[in-house]
Amino acid sequence: MMMEIIRRTVSGQRSAVGLGANSRRRSENCELRITNYVVQEAKSEDRNPVANPKSEIRNPKSESGMSLILVLGVMTLFAIALLAVAPTVQQGVQRERELEAIRRGEEVASAIQQYMVFYQGRLPNSMDDLTEGLPQGTKKRQILRPSAAIDPLSEDGKWQLIEPTKQAFLNFGRRVQIYNNDVLPSSPEPKQIFDQYAIQLVNIINSKSAEDLEEASEEEIEILTDKVPFIGVASKSQSKSIIAYYGIENHSKWVFTPLFRGTGIRAVNPRKPVAEVGK
Repeated sequence: MMMEIIRRTVSGQRSAVGLGANSRRRSENCELRITNYVVQEAKSEDRNPVANPKSEIRNPKSESGMSLILVLGVMTLFAIALLAVAPTVQQGVQRERELEAIRRGEEVASAIQQYMVFYQGRLPNSMDDLTEGLPQGTKKRQILRPSAAIDPLSEDGKWQLIEPTKQAFLNFGRRVQIYNNDVLPSSPEPKQIFDQYAIQLVNIINSKSAEDLEEASEEEIEILTDKVPFIGVASKSQSKSIIAYYGIENHSKWVFTPLFRGTGIRAVNPRKPVAEVGK
């Protein structure tokens, strides 16, 4: 269309002015140069076509949506993996707490034994009696670490103090006897100090069967934590345990005492892969 306008303009100028032969040639040359220029411009446009803007438009919402789906998928897989291993992790943590409770309880039992031997059979009345140590010249000999005086299984960290006449102590002796093929382990040395507390147990220990000891009585879980003569300690936690201590699978029934520790008896169930404690 542009060429047509140019031709008409040039033709009109030739007719109006009456150009000569030379003028017509100049006009034709001018028209030819314009034509060539337009053709070259057209070719240039063909070589560099303008891209369709719509073809380059990308939807950022679509890309962000795909990324969100990918993140949610990874998080879901991670959550499933955590749920799968959570029971194992929780069981492992509980097992370590129970092993630590046994280690500390065994230390308390050893301290009670040293205290009784030093004072010729007298029982301690509080955990402070054990943590303060025993007189040794002008100093004190430590028999119990302060950390061992804390029960890792109870909420307040206090051990339950077990009196030698209480049902918890008597039932524990019977459970140990059943665990040891119905033989009550011997008392530690010197026997005359500890046998006085074992004799009363021997007189009644055979009267209870394993079924009778299955559930703890109210007297057995009586909680005393201070100012009482005690021959052992137990946890205040009444939860079922993972580890069996002398065949017992309940925290409150584990009595840590210097009695019933005959040679060769294993405190921890040998079927479970834990270190041997308390012989």
